[in-house]
Amino acid sequence: MRLFLFIALFINTSVALSETLEGFVVSVHDGDTVTLLLANKSQVKIRLAQIDAPESDQAFGQKSKQALATMVFNKNVKVEKETVDKYGRTVGTIFVDSLDANREQIRQGMAWTYRQYLHDQSLIQDEENAKQSKIGLWFDPNPIPPWEYRHSKKGQQQNSPPRNVSTAIEKPSDNQCGAKRYCKEMTSCDEAKVYLSQCGLSRLDGDGDGVPCEKLCNSR
Repeated sequence: MRLFLFIALFINTSVALSETLEGFVVSVHDGDTVTLLLANKSQVKIRLAQIDAPESDQAFGQKSKQALATMVFNKNVKVEKETVDKYGRTVGTIFVDSLDANREQIRQGMAWTYRQYLHDQSLIQDEENAKQSKIGLWFDPNPIPPWEYRHSKKGQQQNSPPRNVSTAIEKPSDNQCGAKRYCKEMTSCDEAKVYLSQCGLSRLDGDGDGVPCEKLCNSR
């Protein structure tokens, strides 16, 4: 019984791993991600397996995207599916006829081998050949791997000061300044001080002592 269950599990796993999708590439997002239109008119986002291309705003990001687009955009392709990642993308290898687009991105120096998810060791040699030939991103003497670039960018975002933080008394905008003119219109001493200092409404400080709306501010 256990042997039967093991064989059934093995067969099911093999079928899942060998699943092939066929469709038409309708969009290329970057050097390792495309959108595939299937025969049933549904769309699937495909993440090219085992490679990692430069980010769009990174050096060679746009060139990598263009290289992939030249190979697969507006073409019928086959995708050998491996898995589905945490973003819901189908991860696999794209073939245009007999051309392996994943491998070709490595060969042209338009992507790194993604060592964390690598299972075809021959891609390392393709990467080394591109590196030795200094083609594509390897023309740069010190290219930054995209996973390091993403990590550093995330760190910068975390360390950047928060924006649009509201305060108890907000500075009036240009079209708000002058909307109020008299102390009787002020709702608090703090608001009167803002209109005096930020809007230049000097009439609020009749005696010139720097304290606006004496009755309002001295009543606290």
